[in-house]
Amino acid sequence: MTLQHQLIKNHDIRRMITDLLAALLIGLIGSSHCLVMCGGIAAALQLSMPTQNLLRKMQLQSLLSIGRLTTYSLFGAAVGYFGASAMQFAGVSLLWLRLIAGILLLMMAMYISRLWFGLIQLEKLGQSLWRYVQPVAKKLLPLDSPAKAYSYGLCWGALPCGLVYSTLSWSLASGGLVQGGLIMLSFGIGTLPAILLTGSAANMLTKLKNMQLFRYISATILSIYALYTIWNAIHRLVY
Repeated sequence: MTLQHQLIKNHDIRRMITDLLAALLIGLIGSSHCLVMCGGIAAALQLSMPTQNLLRKMQLQSLLSIGRLTTYSLFGAAVGYFGASAMQFAGVSLLWLRLIAGILLLMMAMYISRLWFGLIQLEKLGQSLWRYVQPVAKKLLPLDSPAKAYSYGLCWGALPCGLVYSTLSWSLASGGLVQGGLIMLSFGIGTLPAILLTGSAANMLTKLKNMQLFRYISATILSIYALYTIWNAIHRLVY
């Protein structure tokens, strides 16, 4: 392997790690929206679980989340593979997708800072899919077995959510199947604290994420990375 190829490989690895950390941060900070969209669902699902000991309920709740993250990862892998294949077929550089990814990341930073709520409009795009998934999910209730809990989690992952769709669009520019799946998995892991925590712990997390300074700091970090992604894509396209 030549020195140039080694440098390119190292750059790609660093970029992937940074992408995963950014996706994790988006999931963590943006999960205040998840509490609105999914918090009620999570609470209702806990009530739908038969009266069992705490350990059993924790097991079922964990399987719900694993199922949701599985769907996220599969969607991310599919669009990542599609994006890379489409660009290769068209003979177009993947850097154009990286440019789009940077723009989407900047939009997500604006959403997290609550300066712009356009991402919510993306949720309308998933309504048609959810109409087919929801009846299947209802048939799995009550959640009285691990198989039902995991299967319901798979359905839950298809719930329309603008933040999920935006991150999914970012996976499109990831460059491949594995990269796209990992980005969505990282995003999903970032949402777990908001979904799994209950009571006072959840309230404390929500208050922290609702603090204006905290949101602005998080949005600034994402914006810096978004601008770097945009600059890097344009620089490599031009030179």
